[in-house]
Amino acid sequence: MLGLALLSLGWAFSTWGMTGHMVAHMIAVAVAAPPIALGLQGTQVDPVMRLPRLATPLTAALIEAVVVWGWHVPALRRLADHTTAWLIVEQASFLAVGLLLWAAVLAPRHRAAGVAALLVTSMHMTLLGALIGLAPRPLYSHHDMGALADQQMAGVVMLLVGGVAYLCGGLTMLARLLQAKEEAHA
Repeated sequence: MLGLALLSLGWAFSTWGMTGHMVAHMIAVAVAAPPIALGLQGTQVDPVMRLPRLATPLTAALIEAVVVWGWHVPALRRLADHTTAWLIVEQASFLAVGLLLWAAVLAPRHRAAGVAALLVTSMHMTLLGALIGLAPRPLYSHHDMGALADQQMAGVVMLLVGGVAYLCGGLTMLARLLQAKEEAHA
């Protein structure tokens, strides 16, 4: 329920320029996806059970990176901004890859690989956020508000939310993994 409420909040932001898009994107992949993945864990719709070859942490991280970077190509960004159907496809794909990644990394049998996948995802989110935020010219000039300022703020949102969410998730999982190993040796 929490995940669905967060998604509707993200949808409300999605039409507010590049910054709004980035808030919606981060809510889908890094805020709503984890609780939804936890809620689906062990059910018939759990991606780990339904898609075992794709729902491995590093494969899911790669798929997530391709989708995220792909939707930030200016031509695709413009398409999603000007066509509601493409905006729906974009946000649905963000949620789908977010669910795939979080389901894979939260699966008990994938703990060590899950840590690596989340840390790699943190790095690529941070890099993309930095590239968007530090670009010397607007990449997404089709937005109504000051394009460069909007883009810079969007980059900051991605850096902070994307980088921090995946880094904290990875570090939390690493701490649990190390604690479990320590308890096993005690």
